[in-house]
Amino acid sequence: MGKIMAVCISEKRGTQKKNIEKVRLIENFGLEGDAHGGNWHRQVSLLSYEKVRAFEEKGISVEDGAFGENLLVEGFDFKTLPVGTRFRCGEVLLEMTQIGKECHSHCEIYQAVGDCIMPREGVFARVLHGGMIQIGDELEIVPSSDSDSK
Repeated sequence: MGKIMAVCISEKRGTQKKNIEKVRLIENFGLEGDAHGGNWHRQVSLLSYEKVRAFEEKGISVEDGAFGENLLVEGFDFKTLPVGTRFRCGEVLLEMTQIGKECHSHCEIYQAVGDCIMPREGVFARVLHGGMIQIGDELEIVPSSDSDSK
């Protein structure tokens, strides 16, 4: 079981995401108001809260959304889960579609300290069923046999 620690969007591509605390997820799109939403396989980005805290132990303080994550979640090491893993948070149903990503243009954090964890620790998902998500909500892995029932 995981816990939502931050809900972040960016209204324009190329800008840092900001924690807005709650948002509606739209089926086959992503987070309402997020510039990276759309009908593709990377509608929602997720990052482990513990991985961000470990990064901060290097002496670098980062704000929620600084790595480009939509959802910062405590309790999961996402990169250890297989593509296809489904997560439920209230009405919302997500399916993990990708682990990590190539970083084509280094972000502000990489430029400042020479490292960014999103390319190796972040995962991406698509929204199978929409609804509201907010800080404090529980995120759980859904067994594949249960995930088709909304």
